[in-house]
Amino acid sequence: MEVYNKYNMPQEPYRDAPGGLPLMESFYSLQGEGYHQGKAAYFIRLAGCDIGCVWCDVKESWEKERYRKFSVADLVAAARQYPGPIAVVTGGEPAMYDLEDLTAGLHEARLAAHLETSGAYPITGQWDWICVSPKKFKSPLQESLQKASELKVIVYNRSDLSWAEKNAAGVAPHCRLYLQPEWGNASKMIPLIVEYIKEHPAWELSLQLHKYIGVP
Repeated sequence: MEVYNKYNMPQEPYRDAPGGLPLMESFYSLQGEGYHQGKAAYFIRLAGCDIGCVWCDVKESWEKERYRKFSVADLVAAARQYPGPIAVVTGGEPAMYDLEDLTAGLHEARLAAHLETSGAYPITGQWDWICVSPKKFKSPLQESLQKASELKVIVYNRSDLSWAEKNAAGVAPHCRLYLQPEWGNASKMIPLIVEYIKEHPAWELSLQLHKYIGVP
């Protein structure tokens, strides 16, 4: 299968880096969701995921075997090319991997390390911000919920609101709470979410800003 090749990384000649991380893509854009929405950030999207969300908009990230493995040094060097102060490690499900060295490298480069995870795996690494977006297809670990800086629940139907509350009961007091409509069902879910937040103001609305403005 052809390797997906949407990243600003060394290309040819190339061999998988020993102990490297499988990279689906990397790019410089704006954070489109949650607490840091609108801020410049460099995204490192790691490949590999076994959560299997039916509405996932990056299903091509699931098969890690499709993608080349890059060293931490190469990943960090690519991130340092841009002026944005944040590096967002996302997936796929990045917590499947040991990310201690990656966060150490990002911090050495004076970048804030942000993680986006379902919480289904133990979280490794030293993070400045952790977004846990729990999925019904594979429930989050309690230890992951406790580490969350923000809890972002995707709302596909009304029952997801009770799922959101179940997970909110497991986070630390400082954690920010977000409800985000699933993109394909947003027109139906946004009015529902708005009314729910008005009645439960601990929650905030998250929208996928990057999709509205047409950036990665």
